[in-house]
Amino acid sequence: MFDVGLPKKHQTSNIKHQTSIMPNYKCLSQQVFQDGAFSLVSIRDEDKYDIMQWRNEQIYHLRQAKPLSKEDQESYFENVVAKLFDEEKPKQILFSYLENGVCVGYGGLVHINWIDKNAEISFLTKTERNQDIELFRKDWSCYLKLLKETAFNQLNLKKIYTYAFDLRPQLYPILENCGFVQEARMKNHVYFDNKFYDVLIHACFNPFYHRKANLLDTDIYFNWANDKTTRENSFDTKPIIYENHVKWFSQKIQDKKALLLIFEDENNTPIGQIRIENKDDEHIIGISIDINFRGKGYATKMYVKACQEYYTIFGKSIIHAYIKKENIASIKSFEKAGFLFKSNLNYAGFQTILMYKVLNKMDDIYSVSHFN
Repeated sequence: MFDVGLPKKHQTSNIKHQTSIMPNYKCLSQQVFQDGAFSLVSIRDEDKYDIMQWRNEQIYHLRQAKPLSKEDQESYFENVVAKLFDEEKPKQILFSYLENGVCVGYGGLVHINWIDKNAEISFLTKTERNQDIELFRKDWSCYLKLLKETAFNQLNLKKIYTYAFDLRPQLYPILENCGFVQEARMKNHVYFDNKFYDVLIHACFNPFYHRKANLLDTDIYFNWANDKTTRENSFDTKPIIYENHVKWFSQKIQDKKALLLIFEDENNTPIGQIRIENKDDEHIIGISIDINFRGKGYATKMYVKACQEYYTIFGKSIIHAYIKKENIASIKSFEKAGFLFKSNLNYAGFQTILMYKVLNKMDDIYSVSHFN
């Protein structure tokens, strides 16, 4: 059972036909996720009794022992859900699913494991829509697209998954079309109506996950740093000596004024790294991308994500990027990530472009990350 009250912090949505005052999740910098007529918004108080009705009507495929009463619903939103909005790491994040501002479903991320970076998907639509095959497909497809934006781009979760009683086989091809794979079938796992049923788990993995670098990354950083193209684009083109690198890297990952991020694909394959560090009160950004991932648009995405992370940790900053003038591809990547031209200069003996980005509001940082 899920519903919500209104905490002190709130916002007014600008979605068409939507005039409700909605709560903000402290853990999200973006509160509304939209795709055409459909949107996810922080779960609304006005939708709680509709949700209760839908849950009671569809109790057969939910982990719900008995029909909910209004008292159950009111108690739950007051004592559980209303407290989620101000938590840094809530156990669940719930949304109303709207079509043109009208609630036609609800769901979210539940059983969130902030250590292992995964969460279960919850979703329920209006009973008539759940019974219409075409609307069922459309709703699930749109919902999963929006929820992946939340889970992966906003929360940097590694994995999201569904836990489904084997009662709706029409769901499985939809999940697969949305990038989910079946991870498990638990035989005879649940019992109701005098019968055992299987449970299926489908999972989707973040195709662009990032984490802080650690000592286990010493060698891959060394290989990236000594790559021919990387050295040519650096201001010190000499090869790096391994012993020097090991000493430098072990110190740098402990430097409280530096942020070193590794980016990985869904198979845990390293894509590249970004380092932003405070040198004499100047915040400088640098990048290396693995040769197998170059030319695929990753640089811009990495810059955006790194700036988000840096802002979260260090707050308002001006990030500087020093780029050799002939490195046109790098200049364009920085421009796409919202960096602006500042000046031409001679830096370490090279003709250099200095670019900058002001980090002073998470919404501004995040807005440029919406690209393919």
